[in-house]
Amino acid sequence: MGEQRTFAGIAWSQKGKVTRREQFLAEMDTVIPWDRLLALIEPYYPKAGRGRQPLGLEKMLRIYFLQQWFNLSDPQAEDAIYDSEAMRRFARVELADDVVPDETTILRFRHLLEEHRLTAAIFDAVKDLLAAKRLLLKSGTIVDATIIAAPSSTKNAAQARDPEMKQTRKGNTWYFGMKLHVGTDLQGRVHSVTATHAGVADITQLPQLVHGAEGMLYGVNRRAAAAHQPLSTRWRAINRARSRTRARGEHPFHVVKCLWGFAKVRYRGLAKNLARALSLFALANLYLVRRQLLPPQVRCIL
Repeated sequence: MGEQRTFAGIAWSQKGKVTRREQFLAEMDTVIPWDRLLALIEPYYPKAGRGRQPLGLEKMLRIYFLQQWFNLSDPQAEDAIYDSEAMRRFARVELADDVVPDETTILRFRHLLEEHRLTAAIFDAVKDLLAAKRLLLKSGTIVDATIIAAPSSTKNAAQARDPEMKQTRKGNTWYFGMKLHVGTDLQGRVHSVTATHAGVADITQLPQLVHGAEGMLYGVNRRAAAAHQPLSTRWRAINRARSRTRARGEHPFHVVKCLWGFAKVRYRGLAKNLARALSLFALANLYLVRRQLLPPQVRCIL
């Protein structure tokens, strides 16, 4: 059997076609600062002892990142490792030799990150890396927010909606869930994140979304005071100019919501979903600047 698996692995390597998933995983593998992130988590990670032996920390972090990119629950993440050769290679799992983490092990690792606020530490580490490479600038900040939907049904174990989620109206439509508020630089790289229920006004989060060194701040465009008092030509022109810049602040939302599936909450409560959001925005920052971070020789291959 081991020989058959080896031949299968060789055949996969020589298939001649690099899929989009493989390319994405190869690029992210190259730009993620693994040593820095593993050093943050290692002090909190269980050590080998008499009980159940912990699996490799790097393997668990790689599987956690796969969960974020492909919007996988804990059971789905376990299944994906068995199903996908590309994911196994990224996670550095060999079915013939390694133990595949089960869904409980994956859940415990996620809880470890949440309990010790390690996704915030990951976010800060990536932010520091980008700042050191001059890929995160302080000249200006764009503030924006997006709604993440939550189940409005009470048909669940608690027979109640999540008490930390609220509803809000946008136009003529009502939404139930939470809001993610971000501050980005003028290129759309996120430097600040907060989470509230959906009914919170965006302006209340402004003090937590600015770093204080910016010379420009882009927020909500000016609106007409009333239907019979339209904006002047000057203010319409100013709004158009602001919108061109503010559009860059929507790039990370596009990545985490449209590309990676974080359009709906997976967990109850704001804290767990904020922890997920921090890891997603850290990864989104790397994704948005991956071309600049890739070494020239790797850039040519990929």
